[in-house]
Amino acid sequence: MHQRILLRAKKGPFDIYTPEETFERNWIGDNSGNLVFSHSAHKILRTANAEITSTGFRSDARDADMINEKYDVFVVPLANAFRRSFAHRLVSMTRLIRRLKIPVVVFGVGTQTNLKGDREYLRQIDEPVKDFVSAVLDRSHSIGVRGEITESYLKTLGFSAVDVIGCPSMFLHGDTLRVEKKKPYLGTEDRIALTVSPYVKSMAKVITAHHRKYPNLCYIPQDVKTLGVLLYGDAPEDRGKKSTIPIHTSHPLFTEDKIRMFVDPWTWMDHLKGFDFNFGTRIHGTITALVSGTPGYLFAHDSRTLELARYFDIPYREMTDVSGEVDAAQLYEEADYTALNNGHKARYETMLSFLNRHDLGNSFADGDCAARFDQQVRDTVYPPGVGPQATAPTEQLVSRIDWLREQNQQLREKLDAQTSQQLRTRVRRAVGSRVKQILNR
Repeated sequence: MHQRILLRAKKGPFDIYTPEETFERNWIGDNSGNLVFSHSAHKILRTANAEITSTGFRSDARDADMINEKYDVFVVPLANAFRRSFAHRLVSMTRLIRRLKIPVVVFGVGTQTNLKGDREYLRQIDEPVKDFVSAVLDRSHSIGVRGEITESYLKTLGFSAVDVIGCPSMFLHGDTLRVEKKKPYLGTEDRIALTVSPYVKSMAKVITAHHRKYPNLCYIPQDVKTLGVLLYGDAPEDRGKKSTIPIHTSHPLFTEDKIRMFVDPWTWMDHLKGFDFNFGTRIHGTITALVSGTPGYLFAHDSRTLELARYFDIPYREMTDVSGEVDAAQLYEEADYTALNNGHKARYETMLSFLNRHDLGNSFADGDCAARFDQQVRDTVYPPGVGPQATAPTEQLVSRIDWLREQNQQLREKLDAQTSQQLRTRVRRAVGSRVKQILNR
């Protein structure tokens, strides 16, 4: 039976936008990690009978009638949506869901509080979360959450129809996942990828130490603001500023061309395949490495990162146990992927059971659907990684200049059109006023 799926995603896996377009329209939804789990969900659900449409993150109750008519199910992959700064969006989604008559399936949502799971911190979002979960469960058998912290939180709110299923990003290759160290130990000349959440300031000493020790270190940012800095340099209010976190062009990782950011997961994964180790605070930065076959290590700095690391047996340390003297070689040595590898099939089956209960298909069980998806990825030309502007290859700079010229021309044409329209409106009003004066004489 043909199934029309509306998927909450900023863009689809084969929607191609340049880095400049990505920055201008924020096609990563603030964080490129969003694309990792939404595109994984897209692949999993794309069976021979499925037609998948991305929402672009639009969530408007006025669209409900159209959605009810055009789609059979609304699938909502979410990350750390149960957090204070997302509450207004939860309210918006709840309004939409309340008006839907089709099933709604939430896929891997998580809560965000501190490492201790501070319940008081979440108290002010209890009502928006209750409303959202209630709306979902009126249209779904259960709600799929990331881990035990979110499960416990929802149970304190009175919900029992909660399934712990992890995050779809870890099931990008179905039941196949094997992470192994490529060498017995990590040397100073080995290639190391670093992930950093810019707001985790305690990473500053770690960054400085590893920049000094490992000449082949590469920082892989995920936030849209850093993408803008890579493309166009510091914002006017940031020019001349310095920071021990790589957020300004003055940082050594910028000046030494040791940064690459990706606006699609596939180029990001290809890049990581050439690395020996990946570590840092970004959970989807870590997962992207793992599904690429590169050993990854997470610094869990809040409940959302901690519960996923626990669920998938990802090697981790809590950020409170990370000192400025921590060393990648030590992390590499202590990382053990046995439980991650051995437990993957069971976790995959848990996810499949969730999909089956909600009448959703699975591309890995539908002939060569998953293989055809992978082939389409290989056949698609995605933009390369973005490096610092000052050291970008000539063709990359030319591309950026051409794009800026095109944008400038479009803005001029738009301005000219608006000016012409305003002029025509003024003329019409003046003529109309004059006619009325004549008629009233």
